[in-house]
Amino acid sequence: MKRTNSLSGPLHDVAGDAGHVDHPPRVGFFTDTSVCIGCKACEVACKEWNLVPDDGFDLLGMSMDNTGSLGASTWRHVAFVEQPVPLGAQTSGLAGLPTGTSAGTTSGEVVASRLRAAERGGGELGTSPLEVPEVPEDLGMPTFQRPGDGTGAESRTDFRWLMSSDVCKHCTHAGCLDVCPTGALFRTEFGTVVVQQDICNGCGYCVSGCPYGVIDRGVVDGRAHKCTLCYDRLHDGLEPACAKACPTDSIQFGELDELRERAANRVDQLHDRGVTEARLYGADPDDGVGGTGAFFLLLDEPEVYGLPPDPVVPTRDAPAMWRAAGAAGAAFLTAGIAAFLGTRR
Repeated sequence: MKRTNSLSGPLHDVAGDAGHVDHPPRVGFFTDTSVCIGCKACEVACKEWNLVPDDGFDLLGMSMDNTGSLGASTWRHVAFVEQPVPLGAQTSGLAGLPTGTSAGTTSGEVVASRLRAAERGGGELGTSPLEVPEVPEDLGMPTFQRPGDGTGAESRTDFRWLMSSDVCKHCTHAGCLDVCPTGALFRTEFGTVVVQQDICNGCGYCVSGCPYGVIDRGVVDGRAHKCTLCYDRLHDGLEPACAKACPTDSIQFGELDELRERAANRVDQLHDRGVTEARLYGADPDDGVGGTGAFFLLLDEPEVYGLPPDPVVPTRDAPAMWRAAGAAGAAFLTAGIAAFLGTRR
């Protein structure tokens, strides 16, 4: 079966190139990181449906991130990136704050100012009677120290979390397909890329052939593992488990051309709202992999999310290199024959 790829056109028929004559439209993922809440429902759903082993509970010193990166046992990875500047930070006029208070005013200062106002106004807080918080009853239960309990709100700084659920990109020009010697990797009729573990010999060529560092070999069996875009669910007309579980529709599944149009509209919407840093990653058919089947709306540079800024499939220049090697070989052969005939004369 033909397994070549092409870099031509946004609607290139990768499934047709792979030998699928009658096939459905190419499908994929659009991940809108602007609405990701970091709940990890996608990670859990992926592991449960595909029977992927857990990654343990070591937080790796990276906020709430216990997986670190994509790998053989992590087909979905939710990144938590902390930044000191909050998105759309405002200096004054926040809803719910009394007149004259600013965004830098702590909640404790707001409550204190309201209590002082209530005392001056005869025991009322606004128009409601002043209520003294009831001290919870001591039931003898153990107490637990939570993050931030040891410091007051005044010592904390503003920050934002950039959260993004990463996954295999199911590239238009997939380097893993080009280098697999056994055919364990194949292009499906949906345009996605899947590994067949029963055919994989664990050579690892695909690991170096992926410009995103997605594919990896399992510790136990030594074979390649990665997202299949729930190939079995697609056969039954179901959306992938991660998209099904996402509570905010950060992960959207559908036909790729429709997703690209939806993503472009979303970027325009965010720009109109003043979020000028919003941009698409992986949707450009002229990039180094011919566009991806799983692309992202980012709120910062790709490097911030651990994504390569200019990914290039390692095998992109392989045809030209083979042609050059063939031409050089032919030239050497011609020169050798000419030298041999010359000596005979």
